[in-house]
Amino acid sequence: MSELRARVIGAGLAGSEAAWQLANRGVAVDLYEMRGVKPTAVHHTADFAELVCSNSLGSNHLTGASGLLKEEMRRLGSVVIAAADGHAVPAGGALAVDREGFARAITERVSAHPLITVHRAEVLDLASDEPTIVATGPLTSEAMSQYLQGMAGREYLFFFDAAAPILTLESLDLTKVFRAGRKGLARKHEAKVEGEGDYLNCPFTKEEYVAFWEALTTGENATLHHKEDQVFFESCLPIEVIARRGIDTMRYGPMKPVGLDDPRTGRWPYAVVQLRQDNAVATLYNMVGFQTQLKWGDQTRIFRMIPGMEQAEFVRLGVMHRNTYLNSPHLLHPTLQWKGRPRLFAAGQMIGVEGYSDSAAMGALAGLNLARLLHGQDPLEFPRDTMLGALSHYIAEASEKHFQPMNANWGLLPPLEQENRDKKARREQMAARALASFDRFLESTSSKVANPIS
Repeated sequence: MSELRARVIGAGLAGSEAAWQLANRGVAVDLYEMRGVKPTAVHHTADFAELVCSNSLGSNHLTGASGLLKEEMRRLGSVVIAAADGHAVPAGGALAVDREGFARAITERVSAHPLITVHRAEVLDLASDEPTIVATGPLTSEAMSQYLQGMAGREYLFFFDAAAPILTLESLDLTKVFRAGRKGLARKHEAKVEGEGDYLNCPFTKEEYVAFWEALTTGENATLHHKEDQVFFESCLPIEVIARRGIDTMRYGPMKPVGLDDPRTGRWPYAVVQLRQDNAVATLYNMVGFQTQLKWGDQTRIFRMIPGMEQAEFVRLGVMHRNTYLNSPHLLHPTLQWKGRPRLFAAGQMIGVEGYSDSAAMGALAGLNLARLLHGQDPLEFPRDTMLGALSHYIAEASEKHFQPMNANWGLLPPLEQENRDKKARREQMAARALASFDRFLESTSSKVANPIS
């Protein structure tokens, strides 16, 4: 057993990744997860890294910022990305997973690591000075929230997040629904390319769309547990909030029909609702972009107005929950160490990243850096021209006053020395530069895992 020991609090995406990185670098880990003894408002299982919203981890291509981040994580031996790769389901250019198989694989692999001991218990404070990574997520327990709030010396920031419904394939009317991926978008708009037929599409006429829009904008919202200022993360708005911004807003957002040829008409529909495969056997589908805070009765009534979903059987309706995050520019270094407490690290969505891959990436960075600290080495700040480095620097250096959660995106990276006006070519060059920089940095800092457990 290793003489070096650390504690990781939370076995979500970030905590599981942090524990894996620590253990693969010779540090014994006590991994604490309260689910199993104390549930949250939105989780359904006690598995590690359970996905409660979408089952997509975002772009899997190097021309997507999230795709670049995933490739950097693969080079760190990420357990999360390995599980995602092993449990992928069709989603075009995105990396979507069978959520149950994905979470089960991470739970089994992390729990089986000889240097990781799992404790099913709630941790109430961080008073101990033992080396610790806190990765309790946006649904941090009330006790830990209050402790962190007191320790931070200022109010938490927060926003509300919503999960989309999931329904059964057999309940769809497949005479109305057609299978297709968008065509031509890569050439016309350089957007994410979907695989041929990866999505089910529910097409609307103009009259059907207007009726649906009217129902959405007049539906009753669920009563939230917290009434404080509602701040929605802009890339994850509830569908009814989008609808209330204008009658055509959904048609330029999650209900965009561009590139989707209805085989029965040969034309694009007026609008579509897309359904993405949610499990490996393709019996469950989730409603893309349809996170919602509508009351469950109204969800069932309104969503059954969607063509092809008149008899939809929902295995999970949308839920609304409070996501909490730290004012990280005030509290954290780019190494993810807490200012004034170098043996305490924070990671995951609670530090102000948004997205599954982003959360896991911060767990990987925290785990790597705590391991280095325990081995007598300096924690690392990855180069700003890598996506991992750019994201961690943003977390630590953004405006405290206006800090909001951030996804991996190309705007975080420094521009090329010679600007390329072709967007796709420019992103390919930035990705190549990032990976070369990432590899040089790992070599120069001896940060590769010498004998990882795969």
